[in-house]
Amino acid sequence: MKEVPKHANMDWFPVIDNHLHAGGISIERLAIRTGKTPFYVYDRNIMTKKVETLRESLPEGLHLHYAMKANPMPAVVQHLSQLTDGIDVASVAEMQVALNTGIDPLTISFAGPGKTDNELKSAVAAGIIINMESEAEMERIAQIGDAISALPNVSIRVNPDFELKTSGMKMGGGPKPFGVDAERVPEMLKRCGQLNLNFKGFHIFSGSQNLRPEAIIEAQTKTFALAYRLAEFAPQPITWLNIGGGLGIPYFPGEATLPLDDIAENLKPLIKEAQERLPEAEIVMELGRYFVGEAGLYISEVVECKESRGEKYAITNGGLHHHLSASGNFGQIIRKNYPVCIANRVTSQTTEKVSIVGPLCTPLDIIADKTVLPEVSIGDLIAVYQSGAYGLSASPRDFLSHPHPAEILV
Repeated sequence: MKEVPKHANMDWFPVIDNHLHAGGISIERLAIRTGKTPFYVYDRNIMTKKVETLRESLPEGLHLHYAMKANPMPAVVQHLSQLTDGIDVASVAEMQVALNTGIDPLTISFAGPGKTDNELKSAVAAGIIINMESEAEMERIAQIGDAISALPNVSIRVNPDFELKTSGMKMGGGPKPFGVDAERVPEMLKRCGQLNLNFKGFHIFSGSQNLRPEAIIEAQTKTFALAYRLAEFAPQPITWLNIGGGLGIPYFPGEATLPLDDIAENLKPLIKEAQERLPEAEIVMELGRYFVGEAGLYISEVVECKESRGEKYAITNGGLHHHLSASGNFGQIIRKNYPVCIANRVTSQTTEKVSIVGPLCTPLDIIADKTVLPEVSIGDLIAVYQSGAYGLSASPRDFLSHPHPAEILV
């Protein structure tokens, strides 16, 4: 058998008798069980291992929250709600999924700019923590609380005066639509103390998808220092401090799994100091992609193979309308291939260079461009790794009105 080139991050899912498996079941069997292709499959055991690894590596006193925007499938959220210490949501619809898990509402936080009055009313009534994104939002929350005779639980989302360097997506530092500029927070805290609000603390999130420990260490160190400066102006003791996440996962050739040792060693004294200076505060690390990204596969089926001017194309029944990020149209500046394989024939006597494309009428509908695989045939199942985060929910699934894919948790 000839080994097909693969990324180092293709090792979560076992290959048995040359067939890819998820949750101990072959992808072919899962396709029959699901009743259709394309589909997403998420492996609960991989998610569990990711949480366990993080708990074993990071110091005690750090609470782990799942940012469910990474994958809002209710079954996934339910599973992670039992493993983590809380859930972070970005809409009322996500809030309802989180509440349906049965966890304490005070372990749910709601972030995002532009919350409507109806969204704020629902969040206040539910008793979750609302991360306030502006002074105006704070005033509206207070008015809503008075109107429905409820004391809103709130924190301030801070736009820090630093960024998470080399992060895949910068969420803080410089002008941003997210949060309140750090220099404006002291005045906002003064006003917060005059309103009927239960102030909990701060949400300081500077960036995501980072694979450089030194950048994460610098940002976390600055985050705690900023929290201490702002806490001096708080109307009551800080009981909640969300330091964000930022831990990335490898997607492309040359990228490696983020080492946690140095991050953990740096966090130990930071957590200890926080316990002394903010003794009532629960310290939260919020992660989404890190828990679920490597636990998912996207499976589509080859419906046609064709050649054009010396290049082979395998056309599948799935594409960017289901998996925008794998197509390279979700934040990539220079398009790179996600790791892919043929799930029903992982290795072969012969290989070929082939482009895997979808059925849409756009040249952007590319799953893998000129990748090396076993010879592709009609009926083969193409598996895209690293598909557990920002897959289906971040894709234009109604584009050209093709059928939606299924989702399963195994």
